[in-house]
Amino acid sequence: MFLYIVFMEMQKFTATKHNIIIVDDHKMFLSGLLSILKSEAQFNILKATHNANEVVKYLTLNADTEVDLIITDINMPEMDGIELHQIIKEKRRDIKTLVISMLNDPEYTNMLIINNVNGYISKNASKQELLLAIESVLKGGNYFSKEIKDAYLQNRLLNKKNEKINLTKREIEVITLIAEEHTTNEIAEILFLSKHTVESYRKNIIRKLEVRNLAGLTKFALKMKYIKN
Repeated sequence: MFLYIVFMEMQKFTATKHNIIIVDDHKMFLSGLLSILKSEAQFNILKATHNANEVVKYLTLNADTEVDLIITDINMPEMDGIELHQIIKEKRRDIKTLVISMLNDPEYTNMLIINNVNGYISKNASKQELLLAIESVLKGGNYFSKEIKDAYLQNRLLNKKNEKINLTKREIEVITLIAEEHTTNEIAEILFLSKHTVESYRKNIIRKLEVRNLAGLTKFALKMKYIKN
């Protein structure tokens, strides 16, 4: 039954024509990408260009034309992929976007994520991964290639290690008592606070430290030597 559902979904996807715009200033890459997509019956190429300004112009002049996906590079003259992506999402939030680039800079990835990019893969990706990324994005999902995700997550972890977490004196008192296994009522009595206030402090500390539960708070308190091991 499951395989039948998957098969029917694939049939539905391939039976639908998807309108796509491509922009990349590397002529050979653009030519290769066009060759791949034109060989797939479900794709209709509305426009292929080397200039991002041409994409903006097309969207302005063809506001009523349905565009399902725009594939773009990042590093381009006149207007880069970051700026183009921002304009696309401002003008037509319904349009899906897929970035294909040799750049693997976590800062670019972060800027694209903030602006709701739908996918990001490397120009070194295989044809199979390219088609998988396009299909995933057109179906409403997100797709980031492994090397893009790994670089982004490693950068976040590094920043997190270097980031100074600022807790107030009261928050330190609360986390210390939590780690010493005092109950909420006991902490309220010790610190002369209401039970609700202690709960608010606990939620705020969990948010600041980005931990999931009391065990995470205890580990942090041990690490920072707020309590004796």
